[in-house]
Amino acid sequence: MNSSSSTVRPAPPTGERSGVGLREIPLPPYVTAEDAQFAVRAVVVHAPRRWSGGTVCRNDASPHPCRLHRWGTRVLALRGLHDADIAALIERGDPAAPLPPRPPA
Repeated sequence: MNSSSSTVRPAPPTGERSGVGLREIPLPPYVTAEDAQFAVRAVVVHAPRRWSGGTVCRNDASPHPCRLHRWGTRVLALRGLHDADIAALIERGDPAAPLPPRPPA
């Protein structure tokens, strides 16, 4: 019987924490209004918080950015929001905040 602990796994790419890619939440095939609103909630609820050991997720104290914050950021970026738009949503602190209008295509 083989033990899973003896399984050899390739090293993550440079700059990526071990196992991060394996835990990513899949993106929706296309971003609906409901997906975007869930993403707003994810980035606001899982916002960064300064702590003695560094920056952690405000919701669960895992290293920031946690996987829900990363998912929310990626979904909002797919919807066309820029980093500044996402930062403004986080700063506002309202998980039910309306989305900014879609940027023109």
